Amino acid sequence: MVHNFVQISDCHIDDTAKSMGVDTHQNLAQVVKEITTVESEAVFISGDLTHHGTTKSYEKLKALLSPIRSDIFVIGGNHDSDKLNDVFAQNLFKKISLGAWDIISVDSVQKDKTSGYLTVNTLTKLNKRLSLSTAKYIIVMLHHPVVPMNSTWDDTLSLKNPQDLFAVLNKYAKIRAVLFGHVHESAEFNRQGIKIIACPSTAMQFTDEKRIGFNYYTLSDSGHLDYETQWV
Repeated sequence: MVHNFVQISDCHIDDTAKSMGVDTHQNLAQVVKEITTVESEAVFISGDLTHHGTTKSYEKLKALLSPIRSDIFVIGGNHDSDKLNDVFAQNLFKKISLGAWDIISVDSVQKDKTSGYLTVNTLTKLNKRLSLSTAKYIIVMLHHPVVPMNSTWDDTLSLKNPQDLFAVLNKYAKIRAVLFGHVHESAEFNRQGIKIIACPSTAMQFTDEKRIGFNYYTLSDSGHLDYETQWV
């Protein structure tokens, strides 16, 4: 059996349409329109849902996402605030199962900092979730990049302790991929058989890429993961 899901990231919705010099409201609306044309069991948003974390911006985001009929699951990014918990309380997730797969989140956000860090407590909780998973295959999702991007991105703004994350992940052979956002670009890496996948922003890219987009994933119950970045 095959299961499909969408990942979007870094929407940067603000109280007004313009953010970072672009109309993030219109751009997300265009991406959402494309998402409604693909078959998907779930849509995941990997952080920076809003730009300043206001209640109004989260409510605007919810309205922009309303055409999507799939279940929506979210994690926070460094631009998000506690207001995310108020407006998207039903959408925050720790683990979601799709067939033979579990998608497990981990919180990499540091308060008032752009870069990410995984505390001992966070890593302990992640290890417990991984150990308790009965799925055949696992995907881990967080906001910050876990490898050098080999691009114009400033890697000092990425996860500060990726070695601690991989010390946990290396204990579980069924982990197939790590997905993240934050970098506003599409990229793929491989680390000891684990796919490391960056999701583009729905607002704007930090590279020369002028388009916006999302990642569309296909999972098979035999353990195969395919994906395509769909540009808008």
